[in-house]
Amino acid sequence: MRKNAGNIVKLTLDQNTPPKLTDEQKERLTAVATMPDDQIDYSDAPMLPDAFWVAAERVGSANKSQVTLRLDAEVLEFFKGTGRRYQTRINAVLLAYVEAQKKTHHRS
Repeated sequence: MRKNAGNIVKLTLDQNTPPKLTDEQKERLTAVATMPDDQIDYSDAPMLPDAFWVAAERVGSANKSQVTLRLDAEVLEFFKGTGRRYQTRINAVLLAYVEAQKKTHHRS
């Protein structure tokens, strides 16, 4: 956990090792999962009019470029094995590398 100057706490969740749920949390999730939608309490969620969803647009990252990239089969198999959106995780790893390199090269 890291705090920045604005007192915002940034947490990182490792998708391969999610936090352990307590028995109570598991019971609550099971109860909600088996409950009909009309019995779920949505009172804490803001009500959005249908017009909101009609006008909603999927926003992509404007700074991404499509490329062809050759990866070792082992690397590709590993990331595909982590589930959907594996390309996003590959990008995150590469971005972390870039940021680390920027810090290393700016110190010298």
